[in-house]
Amino acid sequence: MSETVIREVAKDVWIFSKPFSRFGVIPFGGRSTAIKLREGGVWVLASTPLETETKAKIDELGPVKYIVGPDISHHLYLGEFKKAYPDAKLIAVEEAIQKHQGEDIKFDGSWGKDAADTKYGFENDINWCFLKGFATKEVAFFHKDSKSLIEADLLFNMPPNEQYSKSQRVTFSVFTSRLLNPWSYAHKRLVWSGGSDKEAMRKDVKTVAEWDFKRIIPCHGDVIEKDGNKAWRELFKWYLD
Repeated sequence: MSETVIREVAKDVWIFSKPFSRFGVIPFGGRSTAIKLREGGVWVLASTPLETETKAKIDELGPVKYIVGPDISHHLYLGEFKKAYPDAKLIAVEEAIQKHQGEDIKFDGSWGKDAADTKYGFENDINWCFLKGFATKEVAFFHKDSKSLIEADLLFNMPPNEQYSKSQRVTFSVFTSRLLNPWSYAHKRLVWSGGSDKEAMRKDVKTVAEWDFKRIIPCHGDVIEKDGNKAWRELFKWYLD
């Protein structure tokens, strides 16, 4: 039986949450997100395997138009998604694209290489901000209609209860549960140390903070259903102060 939890968190916004352990030991959880766009296509942040149940739900939403890889790390399943949806535009950060050199995967856009004002086609529904000053080259996304921020390794919200809710595996560790949430000093220290270009980070963190989101959908940890903007500002307060 699949351990993936499929849930509509807001109208036309679906998440696919499943167990994932860093180094095979620390429970972090994994999550993909699919959004049905106003014009009928589907945008997918592809961070977990394209299992049968996952694909069935995505196909139910409509034709996949965009597949995005949000940072250096979340690229393992991009080829799998592109193979299943060959007509979709595949967009990722340049450092992730380089990891697929020599493979038969066509990328249609590159954060870090494309011009900063590039439009990929989904901007009527979803804003994006490329945080080039972060060590893992993160892209944050804002779905306007649902007021949801979707991101990968910028903000964690542990423990990953939903992602392990269909699993018998352990969900708790002191490291993740107590240290990796937006209100912890340790997480603030982590995102500060991860800022390789502090001035660029100040600018981009402020851009994201000015978006009117209430929900945060992280790749790792539970969804923050309310006061998401407050959580973002708390975590990145050292950049915003």
